[in-house]
Amino acid sequence: MKVLVVGGGGREHALVWKLLQSPLAEKVVCVPGNAATQEVAPGPAISPDDLDGLLQYALQEKFDLTVVGPEVPLTAGMVDRFEQAGLPCFGPQQEAAQIEGSKAFAKQLMIDAQIPTASHATFTDPDQAEAHIKKIGAPIVVKADGLAAGKGVLLCRTEEEALKALHAVARAKAFGDAGNKVVIEDFLTGEEASFLALTDGKTVLPMATSQDHKAVFDGDTGPNTGGMGAYSPAPVVTDELFSRIMDRVMAPAVRAMAERGTPYKGILYAGLMIDPDGGINVLEFNCRFGDPETQPLMMRLKSDLLPALIACREGTLDQVELEWDPRPTVCVVMASGGYPGSYDKGIPIQGLAENVEDAVVFHAGTALREGETVTNGGRVLGVTGIGSDIPAAIRAAYSRVKTIHFNGVHFRGDIGRKALKYIDGV
Repeated sequence: MKVLVVGGGGREHALVWKLLQSPLAEKVVCVPGNAATQEVAPGPAISPDDLDGLLQYALQEKFDLTVVGPEVPLTAGMVDRFEQAGLPCFGPQQEAAQIEGSKAFAKQLMIDAQIPTASHATFTDPDQAEAHIKKIGAPIVVKADGLAAGKGVLLCRTEEEALKALHAVARAKAFGDAGNKVVIEDFLTGEEASFLALTDGKTVLPMATSQDHKAVFDGDTGPNTGGMGAYSPAPVVTDELFSRIMDRVMAPAVRAMAERGTPYKGILYAGLMIDPDGGINVLEFNCRFGDPETQPLMMRLKSDLLPALIACREGTLDQVELEWDPRPTVCVVMASGGYPGSYDKGIPIQGLAENVEDAVVFHAGTALREGETVTNGGRVLGVTGIGSDIPAAIRAAYSRVKTIHFNGVHFRGDIGRKALKYIDGV
C-alpha cells in the first residue's frame, strides 16, 4: 500500500515512524512533513490547509490510504473531498469533525447523550457573556468555540481574569473567527487524562491511556500550549475508570453521532477531568490523534497500526485487537523560546545524530536548511523515552533531552511527575 500522511508535526512523525514498520506499507509519504520525515518519507511542501493541492497530489500518486493528522483539514472537509474523488481517507467527515470544530456543538452532543461534562452557557453577544460572568463569578473557564490550536481555553481564577479573557476572545479576536461564539463553563478540579479510541462508527476500540501537559511551565503554570509533554499509561485511570469511560463517554458519543446521521469514523479523543472521588467529566472532544500523546502511544503500540486504520474505514474494527507494550513511555517537548507567544525560527539544532536505545526523538517544528536541521515552529521536538517503569521512562527521556541543544530552548522539567504518586515507595 501507498500511504499519505498529512501534517508536519510530532504527531505526524510518530505516525510515519509507526506506519513504516508495517509490512503492508510499501511506501509512506508525509506532506508537508519536517526535517525527519523528509529523510524517511519525503513529500512535497503542500500545506495541510491546501485541500485542492493535496487532492491533486493524492490523485496523481494514487495513494491507497490518506491519514489526516491535524484538525483544520478535517473540519474543512478533507475526508469528504477525498472520498468523493474515490480516495480512501482516514478521519471523520466534516459534519462529524464538528465535535472538535465547535465546542458548542460538542457540549450539546454531550447533553443529548447524557455524557458527564461541566455546566455551560454559549454566547455570540459579548455583552451577554460579560453579564453572565458577573452573575456567576469565578473561578470559571472561557473558551473560544472554534479551533485555536489548543490555546483557546482560558482558565480564570478571578472575575477580572475572566472578563479579560472574554475581551481577548470575543472582542480583540485573539483567536480570530474561533471567538465569534464563546462557551463559558464551570471550573472543574482534579487530574486530567487523555482517552483516545479508534472507531468505525459502531465498534469503539480504545487505545492505551495517556496524560498531556498543556501549560507552558512546570507545575501546570503559565498559558496553555498545544502540549508540552505526555506520558502513557496514565495511572489516574484505573481499570474501573477505564470501563466507565468506555461505557459513559466513548460509546455514547459514537452512538449519538450515528443517531444524528453523521457517523463518526476515525480517532475520537476525549480530554477528561477526573476528580479526587473518581468522578469523570469531559472537558473536550478532539477529532484526531493527540499531539503529543501520539508519540508515547506509538512507542507502546506493538500491533501493526495500518490494519486498524483500514478497519475504521471499512467497518470491520470488531475484528481488530491492539497489543500494548507494558512499559511506560514519556514524551518531553522541546520548544522554542517565547512559545506559545512569538519565537524565532531557523535556529540550528545540535545533538540529533546520536542513536539511543531507549529514546526516540520525534520532530515537530523542524526544517532542513542547507543540510542542517533548524527550528521551524513553536514545538520543535518530542523526545520520548521508554523504561521498565515511569521513573525509568522519565530518566530515559530527560537523559536524551540533555544531549540536544538549540538557542532559546525551553522544556518543562516535570513531565510524568504526577504519575509518581501512584507508585509505592516513590
